[in-house]
Amino acid sequence: MAEVLGVGLTHYPLLAGADTHMASLLVSTLKDPDIPQAMKDPAGWRELAREEWGDDKGLNAAAAHRNRLLENLRRCRTAIDEFRPDVLMVWGDDQYENFREEVIPSFCVLAYPDTVVEPFGVLDMLKVPNVWGLPSDTSFVMRGAPEFAKSVVSGVLDSGVDVAYSYQPRTGIHFPHAFGNTQLFLDYEHVGREFPYPIVPMAVNCYGEHVIARKGGIARFADINAGEDLDPPGPSPLRCFEFGRAVGRFARDSGERVALVASSSWSHAFLHDKGWHLRPDTESDQELYDAMVAADYDLWNARTSKQIIDSGQHEMLNWYCLLGAMSELDMRLDWSDFVVTEIFNSNKTFAVFR
Repeated sequence: MAEVLGVGLTHYPLLAGADTHMASLLVSTLKDPDIPQAMKDPAGWRELAREEWGDDKGLNAAAAHRNRLLENLRRCRTAIDEFRPDVLMVWGDDQYENFREEVIPSFCVLAYPDTVVEPFGVLDMLKVPNVWGLPSDTSFVMRGAPEFAKSVVSGVLDSGVDVAYSYQPRTGIHFPHAFGNTQLFLDYEHVGREFPYPIVPMAVNCYGEHVIARKGGIARFADINAGEDLDPPGPSPLRCFEFGRAVGRFARDSGERVALVASSSWSHAFLHDKGWHLRPDTESDQELYDAMVAADYDLWNARTSKQIIDSGQHEMLNWYCLLGAMSELDMRLDWSDFVVTEIFNSNKTFAVFR
């Protein structure tokens, strides 16, 4: 008989970096000459931002932020271990990694065999040392479940939701970090090397109009103000919810013990243009968090793609998929935590549904 667990967590890349670089995205943003100087002056920041920034540019706050994230990740790992899944199905964003100019699918199930993952690829791009002090080419194996993944695709297609599939990852770039970091962080003490469960990654085009225009990363305001050549939009929040419902139905009928996982932080400062890339949209995040706790999915589904983008909540489309599945299966929130920050790029949410 099939059983399902729901889990939500972060894949925040700088959690794998040293505390000295936890605020590096903000430090980089402060160098953007087209952000008004008054906005960059810490004296005018909100109270939490001033507290976190302190007189050491966030170094002391980084340790506290890390400890809280790790405590929540351990709680997620404990729930997974107690559940003993046959497979984890993970929704994550592809940030100009597997999918580029050749094709940008809205949804794609990665039906890969066991895959070697080098988890520090993003850190290398950011020139950030990893917290373990390991060589940059350190790797681990992500166990795959290709036949199960193919069944997922067939089941979702039969439900009336179009989904692509992939049998081979792109070479020449790190494996999509939304998935690599999910295993890395759930197996933090072992750097991902002793994680016992196979993973079926399900890539969502969360970055939509910015996936190629900004190469899934940070844009300077000079480029934004000059007029970006935006891409077509990604899937709408409601469509992601429907994709999640279809995956939930498949998991329920699969005969397996399935953990459904959403991997992403919530609003991101570097995507929040209205906030000058200095802080996440905490007000919007808080409203959605309160609605999630209350199982008010109507409020979630009332959000438009434009509202999601304006708040820098692109990656929350992964959570839309998870909540679609939880709604379909009538699962209830058992525990959650909402970690608010002003200087560490993104608010992070953790959750367990049973």
